[in-house]
Amino acid sequence: MPEHSAAPDFAHEHSQRTVVLEALATLTKRERHVVVLRYYADLSEAQTAAEVGIAPGTVKSTLHRALTKLRGSEILTLKYSDWES
Repeated sequence: MPEHSAAPDFAHEHSQRTVVLEALATLTKRERHVVVLRYYADLSEAQTAAEVGIAPGTVKSTLHRALTKLRGSEILTLKYSDWES
């Protein structure tokens, strides 16, 4: 008899999504746009640059700034420790 997997925890997923959206809201509009296009829409740096209307080098520097902010975000740091428990 096959084992049944546990039912998905939609409340937990919703909580994670809310925290990520809160963290993204701390970024500038351009940073948020670049992060979403690169990591959610899975566009290349060149595609992201074309979509936003900036140079590929600006995509790289904008991503660097945005990811540095997100890594240092208290919102994500505090909630991430809750997710692991």
